[in-house]
Amino acid sequence: MGILEKISEIEKEIARTQKNKATEYHLGLLKAKLAKYRSQLLEPSKKAEKGEGFDVLKSGDARVALIGFPSVGKSTLLSTLTHTESEAASYEFTTLTCIPGVIQYKGANIQLLDLPGIIEGAAQGKGRGRQVIAVARTADLVLMMLDATKKDVHRSLLEKELESVGIRLNKRRPNIYFKIKKGGGIAFNSTCPLTKIDEKMVQMILHEYKIFNAQVLFREDCGAEDLIDVISDNRVYLPCLYCYNKIDQISIEEVDRIARQPNSVVVSCNLKLNLDGLLDQLWEELALIRVYTKKPGQPPDFDDCLILRRGVTVEHVCHAIHRTLADAFKYGLVWGTSTKYSPQRVGSNHVMADEDVIQVVKK
Repeated sequence: MGILEKISEIEKEIARTQKNKATEYHLGLLKAKLAKYRSQLLEPSKKAEKGEGFDVLKSGDARVALIGFPSVGKSTLLSTLTHTESEAASYEFTTLTCIPGVIQYKGANIQLLDLPGIIEGAAQGKGRGRQVIAVARTADLVLMMLDATKKDVHRSLLEKELESVGIRLNKRRPNIYFKIKKGGGIAFNSTCPLTKIDEKMVQMILHEYKIFNAQVLFREDCGAEDLIDVISDNRVYLPCLYCYNKIDQISIEEVDRIARQPNSVVVSCNLKLNLDGLLDQLWEELALIRVYTKKPGQPPDFDDCLILRRGVTVEHVCHAIHRTLADAFKYGLVWGTSTKYSPQRVGSNHVMADEDVIQVVKK
């Protein structure tokens, strides 16, 4: 029996097993087996031919993977936002390879990857699903393109496909400390009451992974799936923006309902509706900020800015300007919203805000 058949058998057994107190250990064990087989499926085979994948060199200040079912308007969006020609047509599977484009917005270069349409069963390698998902794992954000005329069935199918290959959307890493030891058995502890898992299930899941000596500390109320994610250590936690296209074909009430959903934005690629709103939302989700530099006795250089992530300190800014600048740093003068008054003299741990101006004073 191959891996795909084993996965199918386990999925069927999980579906027909009733969820109650008596079956929770059995289900936990099945989920651990399923995760193990799925990770084996995603490991690249040694016989893989050269040129099988289509990874694109990472460039720009951030990378966005454009994912969706065939014929939802991904290529049209890429052509509109980046002025990169991606073949668009009304039939499915127009895009057969990964097409990169660059969005120039607020001084930042955001790399947008138009990936071929995902079909159901992509995680098992149907279509070019495995390569598409491998590229998506390297992105900073997933832009999920959906058809507003169809119900949320597409969204749940795509989430399920990405979930099964270890991509967790709009979730944070479970707060579980896990370390394999050389001896001493399994040391289990928790800093809060656990309602979804107990010590017996933790031991069963670890034994399924052939781990007999480990330290496990739960710092929050997590379940079996969270523990499996931590043990597997190959999960990617990415922010996701749900982009609903073709809003010109549905009622205004439906547009209003979709737009009010969390992490959602509504657009029409054909009529170029709300594309500015999409770019604003992308900027927010990517947590990018602009920092301008200033030389002593000269006005700030507003033509060129440093694109950094929200929460960066003055030390990060110094590294972005030049790798040796942090060692020679004495203090910084900062103008902007991160300071109480302008200019404010700051140290290397000062956190910068969007559109701050900095002047670095060397030793």
